[in-house]
Amino acid sequence: MVAENISFYLLAVAMVAAAVRLVTTKNVVRAALYLAIVLAGAAGIFILLLAEFVAWVQVLVYIGAVVVLLLFGVMLTRAPIGRESDLDNDSRWVPALVAVFLLGALVAMLSDAFGSQDISFGSIQRTADVSDSIFGAYVIPFEVASVLLLAALVGAVALARRD
Repeated sequence: MVAENISFYLLAVAMVAAAVRLVTTKNVVRAALYLAIVLAGAAGIFILLLAEFVAWVQVLVYIGAVVVLLLFGVMLTRAPIGRESDLDNDSRWVPALVAVFLLGALVAMLSDAFGSQDISFGSIQRTADVSDSIFGAYVIPFEVASVLLLAALVGAVALARRD
């Protein structure tokens, strides 16, 4: 159990550091790469939770498709890639205060809901059960997300071809 805890904390620290850099960087391409690090960390946590299928779906769909789609959108729209000084906002204390408040509310809610209960992995699902769940009850949101990604790609191409 100690190795899993150490792995989780290492992944969590890497994800938090990449997430902070994701929202503070002024370079769009680097932001996409930091997003890939955060999503890879989420896949690593799924592996720690013994959900290998979900981890590989995370890698294929999110890292492979969403980040590539974001990079294609940036490259096709000819968005400024370098640093943009006029995009900075000086009021950072209010969002930081809201983030700390939301973190406190989340911790309070989770500790109230679960308290000192142990989490057991006794009911590990098979890949077939996971796929039946995704493509059974959640097939409509899955297809809506794929149409949304396709619309974003078509929109990026349309904006790039507008000249």
